[in-house]
Amino acid sequence: MKFDVAIIGAGIAGASVGAELAPHCSVALIEAEDMPGYHSTGRSAAFWHETLGGPLVQTLTRASFQALQGGGFLKPRVSMEVAELETVPLLDKLETQFAGTGVRLTRVGHDGVLARVPRAKPVLVAGLVEEDCADIDVGGLHAEFLSRFKRAGGQLLTNARIDTIERDGDGWRLNAGETAIQADVVVNAAGAWADGVATMAGVQPLGVQPKRRTIAQVRVDGDDVPDDLPLVMDIAGNYYFRPEGPNRLWVCPHDETPVDAHDVAPEELDVAIAIDRFETVTNWRVVAVERKWAGLRSFAPDRLPIYGFDPVQNGFFWCAGQGGVGIQTAPAAGQLCAHLILGDVVPLPQGVDPQSFTPNRFSKP
Repeated sequence: MKFDVAIIGAGIAGASVGAELAPHCSVALIEAEDMPGYHSTGRSAAFWHETLGGPLVQTLTRASFQALQGGGFLKPRVSMEVAELETVPLLDKLETQFAGTGVRLTRVGHDGVLARVPRAKPVLVAGLVEEDCADIDVGGLHAEFLSRFKRAGGQLLTNARIDTIERDGDGWRLNAGETAIQADVVVNAAGAWADGVATMAGVQPLGVQPKRRTIAQVRVDGDDVPDDLPLVMDIAGNYYFRPEGPNRLWVCPHDETPVDAHDVAPEELDVAIAIDRFETVTNWRVVAVERKWAGLRSFAPDRLPIYGFDPVQNGFFWCAGQGGVGIQTAPAAGQLCAHLILGDVVPLPQGVDPQSFTPNRFSKP
């Protein structure tokens, strides 16, 4: 099979790029599992908020808003960074970082935290409320990208684990079992496996590190978990929690444990840590753990996504290292990658500087 572009990985990254490319060229979307999005996309507790990832990522987040809102994938929910006495300076730093960017941030004291989190303990002395945030319908968004891709003539190949990637003249030959695929451009959207795919293709890895993230759905005592409870995040990065139905919350210890790429499972210790941290800052008590899961988030060394052609190997394109921002930035990131691959036939997302995310930034002088 011959294509202009072969995308390795059909999670949110590969699907978004494929949806942008398919109207303009022939594209294969190659997925090792029997279901796209199995490892990271399907396990994401995604949320749209502009402060996540810093000011450079904000450009992608903001550029994605119209597509997410217009597609009906957003449900408004406030977020709130909370601080204990010794971590209040981190709230100051976040305010300064986003001053003048248009992000609506409101500082509150303990009473303001308590007004939104009815069982907040006095240890939470301050908060920074981000008003214009939303839950994201991850499954709906991913399905829409895949649908757009298929409607435009893209070909999705599942159960197609890549065995080899080798140069074939000016292009590439990819072998997945008995299936052979030729392509002019290979897009590495393999998530936690991105460095492994690069190595297979004879490309220098960029240090993309998979990290385990754990979430538990818990049931708490009482009946006072508000439907509009914010996404509550510790400004020091020790936990977050958010509502998930009557008397239920998702709690996370904000873990980023470096692991090898694999089908990751939650550790009991991480679930216990999440519950302990939640109960330390609120007066809710967990009465049952209803389910738990873990996913992989992959980070470049500087924690920014990597989008662009490899500086050494022609025709090898990086779409990796999205960390925890891959869902909320997917529309703009997909458009950016398609622009970099095809040129102006796909416009550059407004306000996005491609140089912020180029793999060239890791080249040694």
